[in-house]
Amino acid sequence: MIESTRGIILRTRPLTETSLIIHWLTPNFGRIATVAKGARRHKSPFLGKLDLFYLADFSFSRSRSSDLHALREVSLREMHGELRENILALQQAAYATAFVEQATETETPLPSVFELLRGFLDCLCKQKPEAQIVFAFELKLLRELGLEPDLEKSRLTAGAKQIVRALAEKSWTSGLRLKLTGAQTDELRQFLHGFLIFHLGWLPKNRAAALSDAV
Repeated sequence: MIESTRGIILRTRPLTETSLIIHWLTPNFGRIATVAKGARRHKSPFLGKLDLFYLADFSFSRSRSSDLHALREVSLREMHGELRENILALQQAAYATAFVEQATETETPLPSVFELLRGFLDCLCKQKPEAQIVFAFELKLLRELGLEPDLEKSRLTAGAKQIVRALAEKSWTSGLRLKLTGAQTDELRQFLHGFLIFHLGWLPKNRAAALSDAV
Protein backbone atom coordinates (compact mmCIF):
# COMPACT_ATOMS: atom_id res chain seq x y z
CA MET A 1 0.00 0.00 0.00
CA ILE A 2 1.32 3.43 -1.00
CA GLU A 3 1.00 6.19 1.60
CA SER A 4 1.89 9.87 1.46
CA THR A 5 3.00 12.33 4.12
CA ARG A 6 5.33 15.21 4.88
CA GLY A 7 8.54 14.73 6.81
CA ILE A 8 11.80 16.12 8.13
CA ILE A 9 14.90 14.04 7.55
CA LEU A 10 16.49 13.16 10.89
CA ARG A 11 19.25 10.88 9.71
CA THR A 12 20.59 9.12 6.61
CA ARG A 13 22.97 6.21 6.19
CA PRO A 14 24.16 4.01 3.32
CA LEU A 15 22.45 0.65 2.87
CA THR A 16 24.32 -0.51 -0.21
CA GLU A 17 26.65 1.10 -2.73
CA THR A 18 23.64 2.66 -4.42
CA SER A 19 20.90 2.91 -1.79
CA LEU A 20 20.24 4.93 1.37
CA ILE A 21 18.19 4.49 4.51
CA ILE A 22 16.33 7.69 5.38
CA HIS A 23 14.94 8.30 8.86
CA TRP A 24 12.00 10.74 8.88
CA LEU A 25 9.90 12.55 11.43
CA THR A 26 6.34 12.90 10.14
CA PRO A 27 3.22 14.34 11.77
CA ASN A 28 0.85 11.46 11.08
CA PHE A 29 3.16 8.42 11.14
CA GLY A 30 5.74 9.62 13.65
CA ARG A 31 9.28 8.41 13.08
CA ILE A 32 9.62 6.06 10.13
CA ALA A 33 12.49 4.69 8.08
CA THR A 34 12.51 4.27 4.31
CA VAL A 35 14.87 2.76 1.76
CA ALA A 36 15.73 5.03 -1.16
CA LYS A 37 16.82 2.52 -3.79
CA GLY A 38 19.40 3.87 -6.20
CA ALA A 39 19.59 7.22 -4.36
CA ARG A 40 23.39 7.26 -4.57
CA ARG A 41 23.42 6.94 -8.35
CA HIS A 42 24.18 10.06 -10.41
CA LYS A 43 20.92 9.83 -12.38
CA SER A 44 18.68 8.99 -9.42
CA PRO A 45 15.34 10.87 -9.20
CA PHE A 46 16.20 11.30 -5.50
CA LEU A 47 19.42 13.17 -6.27
CA GLY A 48 19.64 16.43 -4.28
CA LYS A 49 16.43 15.71 -2.36
CA LEU A 50 17.65 13.66 0.59
CA ASP A 51 19.85 15.28 3.20
CA LEU A 52 19.75 16.13 6.90
CA PHE A 53 17.03 18.55 8.02
CA TYR A 54 15.34 18.66 4.60
CA LEU A 55 11.55 19.08 4.69
CA ALA A 56 9.73 17.21 1.94
CA ASP A 57 6.48 15.65 0.84
CA PHE A 58 7.04 11.98 0.06
CA SER A 59 5.29 8.71 -0.65
CA PHE A 60 6.31 5.23 0.37
CA SER A 61 5.21 1.62 0.04
CA ARG A 62 4.67 0.10 3.46
CA SER A 63 6.54 -3.12 4.12
CA ARG A 64 4.54 -6.06 5.41
CA SER A 65 7.52 -7.74 7.06
CA SER A 66 9.66 -4.98 8.59
CA ASP A 67 9.72 -1.36 9.71
CA LEU A 68 11.85 -0.39 6.69
CA HIS A 69 9.59 0.89 3.93
CA ALA A 70 10.27 1.63 0.26
CA LEU A 71 10.57 5.30 -0.66
CA ARG A 72 8.68 6.09 -3.87
CA GLU A 73 8.66 9.81 -4.61
CA VAL A 74 10.02 12.94 -2.93
CA SER A 75 9.02 16.57 -3.46
CA LEU A 76 11.43 18.87 -1.67
CA ARG A 77 9.88 21.83 0.18
CA GLU A 78 12.66 23.31 2.34
CA MET A 79 16.39 22.60 2.56
CA HIS A 80 17.17 24.74 5.63
CA GLY A 81 20.38 25.63 3.83
CA GLU A 82 21.28 28.39 6.29
CA LEU A 83 22.12 25.73 8.86
CA ARG A 84 25.12 24.69 6.78
CA GLU A 85 26.55 28.19 6.96
CA ASN A 86 26.95 28.23 10.75
CA ILE A 87 28.59 25.36 12.62
CA LEU A 88 26.82 26.15 15.89
CA ALA A 89 23.40 26.23 14.20
CA LEU A 90 24.25 22.88 12.61
CA GLN A 91 25.23 21.44 15.99
CA GLN A 92 22.02 22.70 17.58
CA ALA A 93 19.93 21.18 14.79
CA ALA A 94 21.76 17.87 15.19
CA TYR A 95 21.13 17.95 18.93
CA ALA A 96 17.41 18.58 18.45
CA THR A 97 16.99 15.71 16.01
CA ALA A 98 18.96 13.36 18.27
CA PHE A 99 16.77 14.38 21.22
CA VAL A 100 13.61 13.64 19.23
CA GLU A 101 14.96 10.24 18.17
CA GLN A 102 15.91 9.30 21.72
CA ALA A 103 12.69 10.51 23.32
CA THR A 104 10.05 9.14 20.94
CA GLU A 105 8.89 5.75 19.70
CA THR A 106 8.78 4.72 16.06
CA GLU A 107 5.56 4.79 14.04
CA THR A 108 3.62 6.76 16.66
CA PRO A 109 1.81 9.89 15.39
CA LEU A 110 3.63 12.99 16.62
CA PRO A 111 2.02 16.06 15.02
CA SER A 112 2.97 18.46 17.82
CA VAL A 113 6.57 17.21 17.97
CA PHE A 114 6.82 17.50 14.18
CA GLU A 115 5.66 21.13 14.31
CA LEU A 116 8.00 21.82 17.21
CA LEU A 117 11.04 20.56 15.33
CA ARG A 118 9.98 22.35 12.18
CA GLY A 119 9.62 25.63 14.08
CA PHE A 120 12.99 25.14 15.74
CA LEU A 121 14.79 24.56 12.42
CA ASP A 122 13.07 27.57 10.84
CA CYS A 123 14.13 29.68 13.82
CA LEU A 124 17.75 28.57 13.53
CA CYS A 125 17.73 29.56 9.86
CA LYS A 126 16.54 33.09 10.63
CA GLN A 127 18.31 33.94 13.89
CA LYS A 128 21.77 33.84 15.36
CA PRO A 129 22.07 30.60 17.34
CA GLU A 130 21.79 31.30 21.06
CA ALA A 131 21.69 29.15 24.17
CA GLN A 132 18.09 30.10 24.88
CA ILE A 133 16.98 28.60 21.53
CA VAL A 134 18.22 25.23 22.79
CA PHE A 135 16.65 25.78 26.22
CA ALA A 136 13.34 26.70 24.56
CA PHE A 137 13.40 23.54 22.44
CA GLU A 138 14.15 21.38 25.48
CA LEU A 139 11.38 22.94 27.55
CA LYS A 140 8.80 22.77 24.77
CA LEU A 141 9.65 19.14 24.01
CA LEU A 142 9.57 18.19 27.69
CA ARG A 143 6.09 19.70 27.84
CA GLU A 144 4.99 17.57 24.88
CA LEU A 145 6.39 14.50 26.65
CA GLY A 146 4.45 15.35 29.82
CA LEU A 147 7.64 16.15 31.73
CA GLU A 148 7.39 19.90 32.18
CA PRO A 149 9.47 21.05 35.19
CA ASP A 150 7.59 21.96 38.37
CA LEU A 151 9.14 25.36 38.93
CA GLU A 152 7.65 25.77 42.40
CA LYS A 153 9.68 22.81 43.60
CA SER A 154 12.85 23.84 41.81
CA ARG A 155 15.75 25.78 43.27
CA LEU A 156 15.93 28.20 40.38
CA THR A 157 16.14 31.89 41.15
CA ALA A 158 13.02 33.99 40.60
CA GLY A 159 14.45 35.49 37.43
CA ALA A 160 15.36 32.10 35.99
CA LYS A 161 11.84 30.80 36.69
CA GLN A 162 10.35 33.67 34.71
CA ILE A 163 12.69 32.90 31.81
CA VAL A 164 11.78 29.21 31.87
CA ARG A 165 8.06 30.03 31.72
CA ALA A 166 8.58 32.43 28.85
CA LEU A 167 10.73 30.00 26.84
CA ALA A 168 8.27 27.15 27.36
CA GLU A 169 5.13 29.13 26.56
CA LYS A 170 6.01 31.91 24.13
CA SER A 171 6.87 31.80 20.44
CA TRP A 172 10.42 31.26 19.20
CA THR A 173 10.70 34.94 18.30
CA SER A 174 9.53 36.10 21.72
CA GLY A 175 11.96 33.75 23.44
CA LEU A 176 14.86 35.16 21.49
CA ARG A 177 14.02 38.67 22.62
CA LEU A 178 14.88 37.70 26.18
CA LYS A 179 18.26 38.92 27.33
CA LEU A 180 19.87 36.35 29.60
CA THR A 181 22.85 37.22 31.74
CA GLY A 182 25.82 34.88 31.79
CA ALA A 183 24.79 33.69 35.25
CA GLN A 184 21.22 32.97 34.12
CA THR A 185 22.43 31.08 31.06
CA ASP A 186 24.69 28.92 33.21
CA GLU A 187 21.92 28.39 35.76
CA LEU A 188 19.48 27.14 33.11
CA ARG A 189 22.12 25.00 31.43
CA GLN A 190 22.92 23.19 34.67
CA PHE A 191 19.27 22.92 35.75
CA LEU A 192 18.15 21.35 32.47
CA HIS A 193 21.21 19.11 32.36
CA GLY A 194 20.27 17.59 35.71
CA PHE A 195 16.54 17.55 34.92
CA LEU A 196 17.04 15.64 31.67
CA ILE A 197 19.23 13.02 33.29
CA PHE A 198 16.93 12.56 36.29
CA HIS A 199 13.65 12.32 34.37
CA LEU A 200 14.82 10.62 31.17
CA GLY A 201 17.63 8.53 32.58
CA TRP A 202 20.02 9.85 29.93
CA LEU A 203 21.30 13.07 28.43
CA PRO A 204 20.43 13.63 24.77
CA LYS A 205 23.40 13.27 22.43
CA ASN A 206 25.44 16.30 21.41
CA ARG A 207 24.08 18.67 24.06
CA ALA A 208 27.55 19.87 25.04
CA ALA A 209 28.38 20.67 21.41
CA ALA A 210 25.06 22.48 20.91
CA LEU A 211 25.84 24.76 23.84
CA SER A 212 29.63 24.89 23.54
CA ASP A 213 29.85 28.33 21.93
CA ALA A 214 26.50 29.61 23.19
CA VAL A 215 27.11 29.74 26.94
